Amino acid sequence: MWDKPTLLNWVASLLFAVSIVVMLYAVLFAVVHLPIFPLREVVVDGQLSHVSREQVKLIVAKHLKGNFFTLDLIKARNAFEKLPWARNVSLRRRWPDKLEVVIEEHQALARWGSIALVNTHGELFHAASNSDLPVFFGPGDGVIEVASQYVEVSKTLKPADLEIASLAVTPRRAWQVTTTNGMVVELGRVEMQARLEKFVSIYNSTIVRLNLKVAYADLRYPNGFAVRRPVTVKATEIKPIADIKLNSPHVLDTTKPSKPKLSQASLDDIIRSRLLTVQA
Repeated sequence: MWDKPTLLNWVASLLFAVSIVVMLYAVLFAVVHLPIFPLREVVVDGQLSHVSREQVKLIVAKHLKGNFFTLDLIKARNAFEKLPWARNVSLRRRWPDKLEVVIEEHQALARWGSIALVNTHGELFHAASNSDLPVFFGPGDGVIEVASQYVEVSKTLKPADLEIASLAVTPRRAWQVTTTNGMVVELGRVEMQARLEKFVSIYNSTIVRLNLKVAYADLRYPNGFAVRRPVTVKATEIKPIADIKLNSPHVLDTTKPSKPKLSQASLDDIIRSRLLTVQA
């Protein structure tokens, strides 16, 4: 090898090139980490209804470390995605000192029981909401199915001015709807759309015109459906036992003067006994 000058020249040139690259990298690394490229502005964009300014400021203070070049975009994006209402987050650097953050929020469609919310994509997310949302019930693998069925059932019920309060599906895929006016509708497992359309047609032409309130509708019959009206309970009317008039704190003035007057102690005993009789 030492007697081959051409090979030695190639090795020397290679080592010189490697040293130049290492030096350039070291200089670049030092320049990039200098405090002369600070991140001065964070711009958050998107149709935001639930992500607050305070939440963004907290993330910037805790998770955005480094300058314009050294900021870890993956870690920063993960920090923003931990916001309860953030569905998707994208980040981009803008020269010379700006970071652009675009947040897509979840659009709440319903509640999944009492444990989570469902967005319009049929995805579960955990956040707090005071909105009056319908409630979905079903097996854990049926979120997308229930969300999709909710859209179709809502369209079918709209001509009857009925809205869904809850929608439930069993593991055997039997469906039940409860409307906001308290009506429970059993749809069954097959031909649900056709059954519901037939019911809505009859509901508009007959039930609404007769001003009937339906508490329960079973659409699982092959050639029709059954409805049940609410059960009404009449309140028991309690009549007063007697009209008692006290003219003085010690004497009872009865309506019939022929009866003897009673003392206050006797009157208390009589009233107590009457009250016990009523309570029994």
